Amino acid sequence: MLVNALNSISQWAIPLLLLIIPIYGFIKKVPVYEKFVEGAEEGFHTAVRIIPFLVGMMVAISVFRASGAMQVLADLIKPVTDLIGAPAEIVPLAVMRPLSGSGVLGMATELMRVYGPDSFIGRLASVMQGTTDTTFFVLTVYFGSVGITRYRYSVLIGLSADITGFLAALFLCHHVFG
Repeated sequence: MLVNALNSISQWAIPLLLLIIPIYGFIKKVPVYEKFVEGAEEGFHTAVRIIPFLVGMMVAISVFRASGAMQVLADLIKPVTDLIGAPAEIVPLAVMRPLSGSGVLGMATELMRVYGPDSFIGRLASVMQGTTDTTFFVLTVYFGSVGITRYRYSVLIGLSADITGFLAALFLCHHVFG
């Protein structure tokens, strides 16, 4: 019963929002369509502004992976991951997660193809997708698009959050699926 109710809510949530928001704006005498077009134009300009940052980030990630630097970094932190019970196969995913969401999605997909989605590695990769973020992508693209140039503390906080998310994913997977 509860599952059916949640399924119904999830199926109707977005269509209802797409209906309620314009109706609310109309009632408040907001020119809904004009505001929508204005926002779409601003979104387009933002997309054009972030393209150089996005290209730079993608090139840096490609160089990082192709040069073998990712594997060297993974090998360096392997003793620590062994100590905390993280499988060696997950280390490249943990290293790349702060850099690239799409690259890590590909890596997670490959891990699930090789080990299976119901394996400990597959589950850990999935949970890591939800508990960590693409810190450097956020800093490069979003901060760069609005002109923030001094983000030293944001890097520290973002990477701390990523490490915490990785440890939380590891803890949860060991206790729930272990």
